[in-house]
Amino acid sequence: MTPEEIGSRMDGRIVRTEVDREEAFLPSPRIHNHASFLAFLPDGSLACAWFAGTLEGKSDISIHLSTLARGSNIWSKTVQVSDDPERSEQNPMIFVRPDGGVSLFHTAQPSGNQDESRVRERSFILENGTPVSGPARDLGLAAGTFIRATIVRRDDGAWMLPLFLCNPRPGARWTGTHDTAAVAVSNDEGANWSVIDVPQSYGCVHMTIVPLDGNEMVAFYRRRQADFVYRSTSSDGGQSWTPPEATDVPNNNSSIAAVRLADGRVALLCNPVSSATSSDRRDSLYDELGVEDNRPNAEGGITPIWGVPRAPLTLCVSTDGGRTFPLRRLVEDGPGTCLSNNSLDGRNHELSYPALLEDGDGNLHIAFTFHRRAIKYVRLAKGWIDGDPK
Repeated sequence: MTPEEIGSRMDGRIVRTEVDREEAFLPSPRIHNHASFLAFLPDGSLACAWFAGTLEGKSDISIHLSTLARGSNIWSKTVQVSDDPERSEQNPMIFVRPDGGVSLFHTAQPSGNQDESRVRERSFILENGTPVSGPARDLGLAAGTFIRATIVRRDDGAWMLPLFLCNPRPGARWTGTHDTAAVAVSNDEGANWSVIDVPQSYGCVHMTIVPLDGNEMVAFYRRRQADFVYRSTSSDGGQSWTPPEATDVPNNNSSIAAVRLADGRVALLCNPVSSATSSDRRDSLYDELGVEDNRPNAEGGITPIWGVPRAPLTLCVSTDGGRTFPLRRLVEDGPGTCLSNNSLDGRNHELSYPALLEDGDGNLHIAFTFHRRAIKYVRLAKGWIDGDPK
């Protein structure tokens, strides 16, 4: 599909394409759309948030949001819900608070300087189906803090917000060489946060926590080194974590999504390809912003790999708590080319940054970046994983 063809389909209308599959391209007034997040709201509607503008890292990148009312077959008109004119606002995350309120978390950075990012939170409500957001509040976390996955509540009521830390190197440009994982913990429902580092986690980012049984939890990570999805565990309800270790799922230094299904299996949605299977490379994530920066790249740490294709999009399923993923089902395929973030010249073909939810009826809800031009939504019927549509 050309960028023009994609744009013509961005009307939010859900169409059935197979007996067990429905899909839509979400409406957006922007040409660049990326990093979607899905959440069910208290009224039963499904919300999708993502960042949009002209190019990742530009100051016109803001958080946008659309909702799908229960029983509807069309997504609502998209609304811009963040408004910093100086920073690129990225990686939204929606959290339904225990009191029923809804919070939108996101990052905000100047240009491509992820090591200067701040994490912000704002409340939002639906007024006649339209999202209305409140003012932003800085969480007070260190510069360079990023988020992607949802908050998980510990048994003692504490909130755990997975982080990745784009640790600054004075006088040097961020390229991902010193990124590590951590968890921000709040014991007062988000008013204050402390940070616990994940040990030996250089290059492990986009930590996604999946509660298992009892005090057991597992976390999965994107890897800057573009080798494998990594995994660590907690046996004390998330208060401490083991060093991350490689799973059997390849990773291309792109985002992942993981949930525990109602039947107890763990589902991991990602691009299971790695630097070992492709020679495609680019200098950095922000190498086409056109912003003059004479600082040298940060040295030391690990060597990030950028540019490995971001496709296919595959659902990997585990029956052993995420140790192995023998069952893999294709969600979407394509060349996955991501040597450019430009959404209008037709060079980007990534199918990336997935979001994944299971509803009470066993249906899977998925959203992902489609060629940087659009956010695509897919609903898969119960039984799709095992080839047995209900």
